[in-house]
Amino acid sequence: MVVAPDVPENAETADAAHAGALTEEDRAARRAALDALIELIRPAVQADGGDLALVGVDVETGVVDVELQGSCSSCAISSTTLQAGVNRILKDRLDWVTEVRGGVDESIGFEESAAMGTGAYVPRF
Repeated sequence: MVVAPDVPENAETADAAHAGALTEEDRAARRAALDALIELIRPAVQADGGDLALVGVDVETGVVDVELQGSCSSCAISSTTLQAGVNRILKDRLDWVTEVRGGVDESIGFEESAAMGTGAYVPRF
């Protein structure tokens, strides 16, 4: 590698990193696509008395934070909904999503959460 006398050696790396940076339009397009997909998923979760909220997103790194709310807080399969449902759909349909982190809303009590649900799975022992 030939380096010009006035250019530091790491300039090539810096230029490559900058070339991969997203424009404001790219960021806005990624966010809009994510918002639209979340809105597409929500009715399925709402049908069982829950909801899906987008908590945060880093469109540069592809990390998405979501929260299941309502009856999902007391549902035995909410982690399955996050992993097999939300995580899979977001990663399958948005190639820039690298990680989906999620949890449940713990601000309401178990009884109140369970009373909201209409179709939650309850294991029988």
